[in-house]
Amino acid sequence: MNAQTAILEKDITPEGGDYEIVRHAIEKISLDYRDQPSLEVLAEEVGETPTGLQKLFTRWAGLSPKAFLQAVTLDHARKLLDSGMPLLEASFEVGMSGPGRLHDLFVTHEAMSPGDYKTRGAGLTIRYGYHISPFGIALIMVTDRGLAGLAFSDA
Repeated sequence: MNAQTAILEKDITPEGGDYEIVRHAIEKISLDYRDQPSLEVLAEEVGETPTGLQKLFTRWAGLSPKAFLQAVTLDHARKLLDSGMPLLEASFEVGMSGPGRLHDLFVTHEAMSPGDYKTRGAGLTIRYGYHISPFGIALIMVTDRGLAGLAFSDA
């Protein structure tokens, strides 16, 4: 094995340095999402600079550490709301400072409020249409708050 191959394997194999850094960051976010760890805290935890972690995580995971944290938080919030937990309690349980932050998270990612989600969209209007896209025929769904869904309908 030459030096270039050794460097490449270090970075891309499950035993490699980059893999371990990203794995550790994902684990930290997944376990500590209630603390809403900042990029700086995550970087310190894994021994990287904030900029270095941002670039490495995004390259490996396809999204930023903040976007991954939001996805994990949203997933837990959905489960709590599905179990019947009130919005205020669910907000605090997932580490939000209040229901306004949970509202912003839902609207940004779901195009509906947490209340709309909790009531399974009762009274919510979702408009849709089929549109030509570079990837085929797209089914686009929107609410008054934004994009709610995207699917492709070509075979």
